[in-house]
Amino acid sequence: MSNKPIIRFLSIGFGSYVTWLSFHEFYLKKHTLFDQYVIHAIVSCAETQLSLVGADLQEMGKWNLPLKRHIAFNGAKVVTVGAPCDGVVLYALFLCFIIAFPGPMKHKLWFAPTGVAFLFWMNTLRIVALAWIAKVDESLLQFNHDYTFTAMVYSFEFLLWMIWVKFFSGVK
Repeated sequence: MSNKPIIRFLSIGFGSYVTWLSFHEFYLKKHTLFDQYVIHAIVSCAETQLSLVGADLQEMGKWNLPLKRHIAFNGAKVVTVGAPCDGVVLYALFLCFIIAFPGPMKHKLWFAPTGVAFLFWMNTLRIVALAWIAKVDESLLQFNHDYTFTAMVYSFEFLLWMIWVKFFSGVK
């Protein structure tokens, strides 16, 4: 059995991830509002979802200008979403895996953005859950942030990868 497919996968995956990480760290973070726009989108979606379940949210005023970063219940700042929690690294890792793993381009073109959309949605649900936990019992927030929901989101990403490998990559 040849190691060429494994070496190809690791080379492309590692190379594309290092390229993305360098681009993100040295250009996007320093010269754009990319992460802030992603955070704003996550907070806005989380607020919408919380509103749908009857949460009494308050506008944060100056705390959210110009782009949202905080979710508040009854005027109290509860959750702040920062760049490490925006999921950008998670989305990039997923895209690098799809790019590196063999499979037809016609499937990659729809599966990659669909997977990122699902990961964004899952990350938004994580923010909703963390906001609710902070509202109910703030002492539970740190553990759930660091362990419970990190494991959940990465497990979901792994599930998406397995769906790609099993149903769309064409690899036996």
